[in-house]
Amino acid sequence: ENQKLWGGRFSETTSPCLEKLNCSLNLDKRMFEEDIEGSKAYANALKGIKLLTEKEAKVICDGLDLVKKEWIEGNFKIMIGDEDIHTANERRLKATIYVFHSNFYLKELIGGPATKLHVGRSRNDQVVTDMKLWLKSNLRKLDAHLRDLISVIVTRASHEIEVMMPGYTHLQRAQPVRWSHYLLSHAWNLKNDSDRLEEILKRISIMPLGSGALAGNPFNIDRISHFGVDIGKVWNYENSIEQYQAVGGTSKSSVIGQIEKLRTWLTKNNF
Repeated sequence: ENQKLWGGRFSETTSPCLEKLNCSLNLDKRMFEEDIEGSKAYANALKGIKLLTEKEAKVICDGLDLVKKEWIEGNFKIMIGDEDIHTANERRLKATIYVFHSNFYLKELIGGPATKLHVGRSRNDQVVTDMKLWLKSNLRKLDAHLRDLISVIVTRASHEIEVMMPGYTHLQRAQPVRWSHYLLSHAWNLKNDSDRLEEILKRISIMPLGSGALAGNPFNIDRISHFGVDIGKVWNYENSIEQYQAVGGTSKSSVIGQIEKLRTWLTKNNF
């Protein structure tokens, strides 16, 4: 049965309108892998301080791997009451665990071990950890695409260096310039955007997991040794109050400005 984290004070069921308004799963289900990896890291940390046995930690991590497999293969069944990716994964983990045997899966209820995942962990640090892990992964992908585009622009500029075009100041034709020079202006703008992404990666590389709801984790989890191995070594570990509410950085790209310049040039030249 799905039990809401915030539903303890309610004696009646909530309105379907509120359920729909409060559901973010359509947006945050893209973070299924990060949520699972964060939970596995925390399970291993709990094992490290003897709050989970070796067997319990393995059952949880194996179960999380199978939940991840369901998402990847498109077999994860979203249920009414799954408010977000965190409650959906947790509900699925609590419901069943599969034991592989003789080329088929046997269902068994696990219940108890899965509930221990919230010992010392707040939904606050869990959510922010997921968001930062997702941002780190996708910012790297975005930066790779930017670098590919820059490479294409530089190649085109070198091949078309003899092509001339009108250069503009104040929306008026001013002097002849090389087409390659114009192309490279966009390459440099995109390079600046790539540099900004690198700065954002540094800013979000501060580990929130273990910060708890406010004042840290009471169970003496060594965040550097436990989480550094499982979810990446490039993290800083700072104040818990700042970290549980941090959501990462943002950056406004110069692409819109580049498009506007190109539109003006095309309009002025009757394209």
